[in-house]
Amino acid sequence: MTRTAEERQREIVRTARTTGSVDVTTLAAELGVAKETVRRDLRVLEDHGLLRRTHGGAYPVESAGFETTLAFRATSHVPEKRRVAAAAAELLGDAETVFVDEGYTPQLIAEALPRDRPLTVVTASLPVAGALAEAEHVCVLLLGGRVRRGTLATVDHWTTKMLAGFVVDLAFIGANGISREHGLTTPDPAVSEVKAQAIRAARRVVFAGVHTKFGAVSFCRFAEVGALETIVTSTLLPASEAHRYSLLGPQVIRV
Repeated sequence: MTRTAEERQREIVRTARTTGSVDVTTLAAELGVAKETVRRDLRVLEDHGLLRRTHGGAYPVESAGFETTLAFRATSHVPEKRRVAAAAAELLGDAETVFVDEGYTPQLIAEALPRDRPLTVVTASLPVAGALAEAEHVCVLLLGGRVRRGTLATVDHWTTKMLAGFVVDLAFIGANGISREHGLTTPDPAVSEVKAQAIRAARRVVFAGVHTKFGAVSFCRFAEVGALETIVTSTLLPASEAHRYSLLGPQVIRV
C-alpha cells in the first residue's frame, strides 16, 4: 500500500519520538521510498517544528504534545552531559545558596557540587534532592507541589509560591530549547512558571545544555538569552554559533 506524504510524515514523527532519532537510509527502506523523498519529508517536518535535521537523519523536538522522560534523557548524549555538568558546577564560586533545576543535566550538576563546604540547595527535582540529601554540609530545600511523572519534579502554585520567598545566589537552569530569537523554552506551562520564578529569584543564572538544545524551540518561553550570565555547552556547538549567543549578553563556555 502506498502511503500519502502526510501518512509517511506521521510515521516518521512517531518513530523519532519512540526511538529518539531516525536515519534517512533506514526510513527509506522501511517506507519503501527514495532517500530524497525521506529528506523532503524531514525538511517539511523541520519547518513544522516537529523534528530537527542532522547529518543523515533527524531527532524529535520536544513540544506541547511531546516531551522525553527523565529516564530517556539519562541514555542520550551522556558523556557530553557529564562534561557540561562538571564545567557548570565549577562556576559555583562563592555562592552559598543555589537553585538546581529539574532534568538530567541539572541532576548531574547537583552530583558534581562540592560536598566539603556549607551549601543550601533549593530544587523542585526529587532526584536532585535525593542525590544531595545525605551530604553532610548540604541543606536541601525541596519545593512542594504536584509531581510530574515523566521528570519527577514539582510544579504548580505551591512550588512557585515557595520559590518566590527566596533569593538565591546562583540558579542552574535547564531548558528543552534555546534559540537567539525565542530565548529559553519548555513544553509545559507549569514547568515554565517554575523556571521563570527561579530566574527572578537568582542573582546569577547559568544555563547548561548539550548542543542539540540550541536552535530548538518549544511551546513556553520563560527567559531571554540576555537573562543568563553564562551558557555552558560542549564543543559540538560550533564556535561561530556560540559567538552569536555571546553577543546577546552571556559568556559562553564550550567544553
